[in-house]
Amino acid sequence: MVVHAAAGEPGGTSMPRRCRLADVFAFLAAMAVLAACEQGNQYVPPPLPKVAVAKPAKQPITRYLDATGSTAAVNSADLVARVPGFIETINYDDGAAVKKGALLFTIELEPYRVKLEQAKAAEESAQSAFNQQQAAYERSAELIKQKVTTQALYDQALANRDAAQATLDNARSNTRLAAINYDYAQVKAPFDGVVSARTVSVGSYVGGSATPTVLATIVQLDPIYVNFNVSEQDVIRVRAALAKRGVTRDDLMKYRVEVALQDETDYPHVGHIDYIAPTLNPQTGTLAVRGVLQNPKHVLLSGYFVRVRVPNPTKEVSLLVPDVALGSDQGGRYVLVLNDDNVVEQRKVEIGPLVGSMRVIDKGLTENDRVVVSGLLRAIPGQKVDPQAAPAKTAAR
Repeated sequence: MVVHAAAGEPGGTSMPRRCRLADVFAFLAAMAVLAACEQGNQYVPPPLPKVAVAKPAKQPITRYLDATGSTAAVNSADLVARVPGFIETINYDDGAAVKKGALLFTIELEPYRVKLEQAKAAEESAQSAFNQQQAAYERSAELIKQKVTTQALYDQALANRDAAQATLDNARSNTRLAAINYDYAQVKAPFDGVVSARTVSVGSYVGGSATPTVLATIVQLDPIYVNFNVSEQDVIRVRAALAKRGVTRDDLMKYRVEVALQDETDYPHVGHIDYIAPTLNPQTGTLAVRGVLQNPKHVLLSGYFVRVRVPNPTKEVSLLVPDVALGSDQGGRYVLVLNDDNVVEQRKVEIGPLVGSMRVIDKGLTENDRVVVSGLLRAIPGQKVDPQAAPAKTAAR
């Protein structure tokens, strides 16, 4: 039996309508999803790399002429035996600092003392004989004026006086020679300095050969020399700069010299130039220069290898950038700068000295250039970047 639904009853014509509405909603939802997918697939460029930039610092700096050198004693002398004899005393400790005139060795003093006394006695005798002959001559001269003596007696008195004078002169010379030898028997320090270890001992016989016996060596350490060489290129550059300022050779002798040992970061030892060679060495192409420094504590020893710099007394206004901002390649040193469009460019530069953590730029930059000082790996020449102002301590460090 088939049952038919009556018109207007549930389950009749309303079911197809609901199906159509559902299809419409499904279609609209699919279109919305499709639109969202299309919008998500649009290309969004990445942000520009950020780099820190700063303009070069502009400030007066002191330029230095840098060199390497070595220290040398102002005075150094071998103490030798100038008279023969046995060493009687040694009056210093090896390596001791002594003053000028300090007694260091004595060489058999007694024989030389006796010879000196003999010479003095002979001189006194000669002086007495001369006085006698001088008196006889004066009497004869008076008598000859009165014409109561002969010319022959006068001539004899004159000859006797002159002979006595010669004998006296010889005696005086012998006394001086004996005094010199007696002084030589007392070996003294010729200047303030440090004395090396002795090469002889008490009782050693010295001075008995043609070659003088070296007893020890004395070295003066205060003041002390520092010798260094300046290249021909630097000589030409410095001479041209000095000529512009009217600096004379005498003025150069007042120029400051600063010295540092190999383990010193600063230049604590200070002196002044005291010699400049008149010509260049043709073999090395360098000019020899010497400075002299006070060295009261003997920190510097003769023969040290040292770093030397001579500051220019006139400061020069220069451009500086952080040393870390510099790169290098086969073409030399460079920095990265930004043009007006914030595109990175590589700029070749000529550098000067390092001042703290800043490097002097002699050529290649202007004071308005924007230099990349941080984020260098993100700054690729030819590409655009997002510049950020570098912190003040980074830009001016």
